[in-house]
Amino acid sequence: MPNREPAPAVAKKLAKLGLRSADDLALHLPHRYEDETRLTDPALAPAGKAVLVEALVQNAEVKYRPKRQLVVHAEGLVLRFLNFYGSQLKQFQRAADEGQLVRAYGEVRPGFFGAEMVHPRYRVVAAGEPLPQTLTPVYPSTAGLSQYALRKLVLEALDEAVLEDTLPETLLRRHALAGISESVRSLHRPAPDASLAELSERRGEAWRRVKFDELLAQQLSMRMAYRARRARTALALPSNGPLLKRFLGQLPFRLTRAQSRSMAEILRDLAQPHPMQRLLQGDVGSGKTIVAAISCLAAIDAGCQAVVMAPTEILAEQNLRKFSAWLGPLGVPIAWLHGGLAAAEKKAVVKQLQGPAPVVAIGTHALFQKKVAFARLALAIVDEQHRFGVQQRLDLRRKGENRSVPAPLVPHQLMMSATPIPRTLSMSYFADLDISTIDQLPPGRRSVATRLAESGRRSEVLERIREACAEGQQAYWVCPVIEESRDGDLRTAVDTFELLRKELKGLRVGLLHGRLPADEKAAVMQAFASGRLHLLVATTVIEVGVDVPNASLMVIEHAERFGLAQLHQLRGRIGRGSRESVCILLYGSGLSETARARLKVIFETRDGFEIARQDLLQRGPGEFLGARQSGAPLLRYADLEQDKKLAEEAREAAEKLLDEAPQAARRHVERWLASRHEYLRA
Repeated sequence: MPNREPAPAVAKKLAKLGLRSADDLALHLPHRYEDETRLTDPALAPAGKAVLVEALVQNAEVKYRPKRQLVVHAEGLVLRFLNFYGSQLKQFQRAADEGQLVRAYGEVRPGFFGAEMVHPRYRVVAAGEPLPQTLTPVYPSTAGLSQYALRKLVLEALDEAVLEDTLPETLLRRHALAGISESVRSLHRPAPDASLAELSERRGEAWRRVKFDELLAQQLSMRMAYRARRARTALALPSNGPLLKRFLGQLPFRLTRAQSRSMAEILRDLAQPHPMQRLLQGDVGSGKTIVAAISCLAAIDAGCQAVVMAPTEILAEQNLRKFSAWLGPLGVPIAWLHGGLAAAEKKAVVKQLQGPAPVVAIGTHALFQKKVAFARLALAIVDEQHRFGVQQRLDLRRKGENRSVPAPLVPHQLMMSATPIPRTLSMSYFADLDISTIDQLPPGRRSVATRLAESGRRSEVLERIREACAEGQQAYWVCPVIEESRDGDLRTAVDTFELLRKELKGLRVGLLHGRLPADEKAAVMQAFASGRLHLLVATTVIEVGVDVPNASLMVIEHAERFGLAQLHQLRGRIGRGSRESVCILLYGSGLSETARARLKVIFETRDGFEIARQDLLQRGPGEFLGARQSGAPLLRYADLEQDKKLAEEAREAAEKLLDEAPQAARRHVERWLASRHEYLRA
């Protein structure tokens, strides 16, 4: 921090922005710039462009029509403030009495009294006060911390900061990088002749250096976490134990080439004496679960435990059914732990996990409970890993750390995702993981036809459902919300259920959503899976884990309200049987450009990897990753799509720096990430 410590309230707001030291403040760079180096005549101000104007204050008053507002009359200019403090009125009245000027920055619009500005940023100044010599930086801020106060703190910290280069001269020359100190200083205080467009678009040598440093810090942090894990000890699991051989020998189907490759990669990792940290990714229905079951057998063959954690009870129960069918005939014990268990049942499962016998535990967040402990956990599998917070993944791993031996054993970890990771993300945010990809569907999986229908064609959709169910098929009707929402035009799952029961007389309709008690959810799903229900009205609770081969029709209402990944996941619930399957996207009128772009992608594309790439382009990495819970430090300045080449350079440089100058690598990570890299251990 600057020499003078900020007040506790200000320090708290700075901490919200991740600013705890002088270096943090110095590296808190502007997200845009304003040109206050020249004045513009209000009468000549261009439309739609923010400018700096100066005028003599004449009077100020509060008016109450059409609503309460502060109106300031200056020479050739009117300023309006709809939200204001009493002190502002006094300030302008005093300025009028003393013949002072107001400098206001904003957009000038024509008004009743001539040129007008609404809620400009302003300062009262004396005549002849010099204009700034550089562009004015505008910083990312938070509620209650004004630009003026933040800018003052940042520039004070910049004046005090030394900003020595953390990178060796050889690396700077190899990548033709400008010095960090001059780069950062020129971005906070651009030269008078600096290009506003270049600065705002983050082009030029100074921005290139900052982006490279940020990308490098991320890569270093990931690789350091990767190397640290490999230095720890895990139990080496057999890759050809008796149960595993028996299971593979009696499989009623052949694994695809991609499944076999992924299985071999995982079993090879499990046989190592250091913990595996691998992501198994594959499109919806590509067969990841069978590979996970094979991985569990390696742990059971070693006389150890494995745990499979899912984000929803529906998915956990689906895993339970599949694992029981596959592993039950081999005599593998399976424990089932979820929030709906009675106290006595839960106590029995907890006791089983604390015992020495091999077991595969399957469950939900209930696996995090304090009372749950594992005696010999060798493998932790996290299904739909992006739905869990980093702290939860860490907690699960720590539950399995065996501290009863001299060198603590760490369980192997396998994370699974049906949302494929685009290459730019995998080489950045997932650089600390080994990745296995199942990039082909098992034979027999039918591609799903996608149809778009405006909500006015709802009656045609209902007729389609009647026809499908008359032929013995089943259907889903997906709604975005459970109960009444603030959006009056948004049909809810409860309303839709009641309406469809009346509109589709003769069909048996069920309702499934996340707020139903666990036993009711299980009963509804069982009724649908066994064919006792024709139509299931549901929320996105069916997004993962639902596998009903006879369901060949899906209607997604208000499809424009769903994300690309959600739409693709939902669509993947059908096409699991032998019939041709159709997904109908019902959308409302007046689509936004973003919604239109999403529907176009999902209509034209079946490939989950391409959909993930488009999703990343549309939403950015923060939203794509679920950044609030991912723990991955998001990039503030670099853009993975625009700076792809620079990201590849940073990746290459990270390995060299760790090998050749590990101390410099640590200093670099400390400067750019400080405490933010602690969760990368997950």
